[in-house]
Amino acid sequence: MHIVERVFGAPGAGEAARGTPRTALHPGVREGFLARPAAGAEAGVLVLSGSSGRIEDERCRILAREGMAALSIRWFGGPGQPPDVCEVPLETFGAAIEVLRAGGARRIGVLGTSKGAEAALHLSVLLPGIDAVVALSPTSLTWANVGPGRDGLARPYRSSWTWRGEPLPFVPLDDAWTPAPGRPEGAPVAILGWYERSRRTFADRVDAARIPVERSGAALVLVAGGDDAMWPSLRSAEELAARRTAAGLPVRLVGGPDAGHRPRLPGEGPAPVSTRFLYGGSAAADAALGAAAWPHVLDALRGTPATAPGSEARPVVLRMTTGPRPPLRHRRGQDSFKRTSRGQDSSK
Repeated sequence: MHIVERVFGAPGAGEAARGTPRTALHPGVREGFLARPAAGAEAGVLVLSGSSGRIEDERCRILAREGMAALSIRWFGGPGQPPDVCEVPLETFGAAIEVLRAGGARRIGVLGTSKGAEAALHLSVLLPGIDAVVALSPTSLTWANVGPGRDGLARPYRSSWTWRGEPLPFVPLDDAWTPAPGRPEGAPVAILGWYERSRRTFADRVDAARIPVERSGAALVLVAGGDDAMWPSLRSAEELAARRTAAGLPVRLVGGPDAGHRPRLPGEGPAPVSTRFLYGGSAAADAALGAAAWPHVLDALRGTPATAPGSEARPVVLRMTTGPRPPLRHRRGQDSFKRTSRGQDSSK
């Protein structure tokens, strides 16, 4: 399928798109990459990276070749934006969705990874007109900021998100957590244990911080690995699915016991190696999870009858696993993650 590409914003947007025509800045979209079929598309997808802030041009191209218009934007770290994931206005994403609508998209989906999945789930509750959400390695809670806010400070902790000028309730991180002994100096760290401890420490804040997916009318696909070393995404996906099921709403959960934090969709290469963080999983397991999820991802984003809201007689939870979930192997190290300035990993 022949696709058309556009780059919005400042030099550096869409690093992999050298030679792609750069267009005038769209109001509200400071930097981004758009790919769509040359013949147009009725389905539009906003593609959100995790805390790397990366513009996902490769993922946009893959979706465009499947017949959808796909836009990825820089949602922090740009001019006039918070420098990191700290009190990011969720309204930021509304302008990007309007770009898709202006291009002819009649169905709107949001595909987010990690912190981008956290944003996508909130958008489906708060922003009218979101038809589908695909959450890769999601959380069921709103967590504290990752890095500094507009004031340059990372502490005290604040919400990752605001809505209409008000911060969303969140769970802070417990800085009393320390890395397990024996980790080689400078070795990559796993921060799963930090999130698990923080949830226990601040248990009184968990209920208020739950993302209320039972109030979302969007079709929902959750994709998570049982060997995620960043945060407990499979447990979170199961919690989200349980709340949807209890509300009588459709949900699809695709889980792989050996996959980590970065499932790879068909057509994507292996995730880059990180020198800072352990993500869990393996190239093979992450690709297998992405392949298992892919038909459900496409169904939700395109709006086929199998996943359109209200089309199923009862809620459906699919756990596409290859065996029992193994014990999580990654619970050590976070000293390089405790920071007062931006410390995101570009491989996330």
